[in-house]
Amino acid sequence: MAKPSRAKKPSGQKVYGAPSHELTQLGVQTKGQAGKTTQQDHTGRTGSVSMAAKALFTGPALNSLQNNGKLPTFPLRATTRVADEANGFVPDGESHEKVAEVEHAEAPSSLNGVHGLQMSARLYYSADEETRPNNQYDHSPSQINPLFPPLPRYSHPSFKSRLQYLVFRFSAAVLSLSFLCFIVVGSLITSIPKLIKKIIYKSTQRDVRKLRPFYEEELRRADIRKQKQKAWDHRTSAEKIGGDQEGTADEYPPTEGGRDKIVCDVGYYARRVGLDVDMFKVRTEDGFLIDLWHVYDPKEYTILKTDAETSDTNGPRKMLRPSHKKTKFPVLLMHGLLQSSGAYCSNDDDSLAFWLCKSGFDVWLGNNRCGFSPDHESLSTADPRMWCWNIRQMGIFDLPALTAQVLAETGFDKLGLVCHSQGTAQTLIALSKDQCPTLGEKLTVFCGLAPAAYAGPVIDKFYFKFMRKISPFWFQFIFGIHAFIPFMMQMHSFMNPTVFGWLGYKVFSFLFNWSDARWDRGLRNRLFQFAPVYVSAETMRWWLGRDGFARHKCILSTEEVLQFEEQQDNNGLHNGSLPASRQWYNELVPPFAMWVCGNDQLVDGKRLLRRFTNGQEPHVKMIHSKVIEDYEHLDVIWAIDAVEQVFIEIREVLWKTCHARDRCRVPEGCETIPAWTPEIDSTTAVV
Repeated sequence: MAKPSRAKKPSGQKVYGAPSHELTQLGVQTKGQAGKTTQQDHTGRTGSVSMAAKALFTGPALNSLQNNGKLPTFPLRATTRVADEANGFVPDGESHEKVAEVEHAEAPSSLNGVHGLQMSARLYYSADEETRPNNQYDHSPSQINPLFPPLPRYSHPSFKSRLQYLVFRFSAAVLSLSFLCFIVVGSLITSIPKLIKKIIYKSTQRDVRKLRPFYEEELRRADIRKQKQKAWDHRTSAEKIGGDQEGTADEYPPTEGGRDKIVCDVGYYARRVGLDVDMFKVRTEDGFLIDLWHVYDPKEYTILKTDAETSDTNGPRKMLRPSHKKTKFPVLLMHGLLQSSGAYCSNDDDSLAFWLCKSGFDVWLGNNRCGFSPDHESLSTADPRMWCWNIRQMGIFDLPALTAQVLAETGFDKLGLVCHSQGTAQTLIALSKDQCPTLGEKLTVFCGLAPAAYAGPVIDKFYFKFMRKISPFWFQFIFGIHAFIPFMMQMHSFMNPTVFGWLGYKVFSFLFNWSDARWDRGLRNRLFQFAPVYVSAETMRWWLGRDGFARHKCILSTEEVLQFEEQQDNNGLHNGSLPASRQWYNELVPPFAMWVCGNDQLVDGKRLLRRFTNGQEPHVKMIHSKVIEDYEHLDVIWAIDAVEQVFIEIREVLWKTCHARDRCRVPEGCETIPAWTPEIDSTTAVV
């Protein structure tokens, strides 16, 4: 799969800034990072990120696999429940469990607050765990939760187990591909009425495109793209013959141009708008190597000379040029289901990542495990243990690891977090009081776009009902125990990108019931180059299977609790906080800001807003919320008017909650934005 250009895959021989066997206090380490960037403050002093990173690495050598060869089911970071267990509390019925303590002493860090997550936990494992069959489910205390059903537990592969895995791979290859073909055919059939309408309009000398809400703006943008392509071609010709380039000056001069190649490469699209992207490899606590991309202005960075510490990287290390300007405040963006963070980079200057970068933020793009190139420090892609995870692991492992890496690179102790769809779900889960609430201490604000906490009407479509009705065994038999329909990602390598983008839109539109009515259709094929990506079959089973989200229709409340709360809502009894046992969050939760799509068929964001605004979650401080009635699920990041409806408000929220305004560069357009204080009431808007 294509990667950000100038960010080759690390060699994996050595870890930059720390021995390869160590972990940071947040369970993250770098591995052979390419194109590493560092910060330099406005006084001209260079802060050595490598030394800061070294200060974060403490404790004994650990391996991501437990002694029995299985991935850990919960992190070493202490959650509220684990803290209770460490104080001597053992859940009823668990007296037969053996207890293993893992202690990690905290070392001083040069980054204030980066090591704030406690590294002390009690790891439970069953006394007869070693003798259980390979495909038995984990019933450890971390998994006894109806919202997160037990994951399969796979031991070291044996000859017998390898044969079993092979059977599952063969059955899934045939049956899941058949399911995909059914979906593709269904999407094409449902496109027939639109095709007939287009033919009728054309036969009567009318243009059906004029019915689109932003038709004139689409024409204007298409014309601008043509002019830029001609200007680039002219500049290239002038360079060849030694001509001048007067009139080509730009605040962000592009280093790529011409006709759009339609490629899966965020670096390419960044350079088309005068920016660039570096890629980092981040190690999660359970051993996955995930991608972190840094969007930056190349004029502000300079390449350092190679030294002993950086000689093992595959790309030159960069640092900020000496400048009188202050540093930028870091912002981490997380993507949705079956996407990568390239979704934030595919809309030219109106891409959220590029727009925030040019506004004055230090933008980092996080990608969940596997993505385009599945990678683990100990496991191969053929090993089902590598795919034994769901959204809970994304929240408690991936998100803290990415957060820690950004904080280590920038020297800040907090950052702003912006998430879309599944990214909001994993964050809401991670911040909950029973998972990883101390992550909230590292966030100044959580901005949720199309927040995915409650299910929308799409969940009751017949093909999703089919997936909900089949048993876990048949789900595994049809969709496998490895990646979910991997053929979708393999199509990237042999299918024409234009056809791939067109087909990707048709399939996703059919599945999730959205349209491109508010997008720039001239960029639609590009938008779907960054989807789908590799996800585990277990993740999709959690979303769509009979014992996960599709059953409960909520990420943090069971079906029974939800029905009870609905009755209270209907009777007007929810005018205050819920009992503490039914509250999702505690006092560590950061401020929230939400942008809800009013025409979203995939998730019910309005219901989540009601929960937060009517006092059911007393610890949640809603500093901004907005319902955009005409918006569908992806419009919050791709709509033509997303800058006016969403991006400007995100910029203001990020700046008003910034805890280090005195040392940060004021973003463009935020000169008059006051600092937020908890005493100020939340605001709600409906458009």
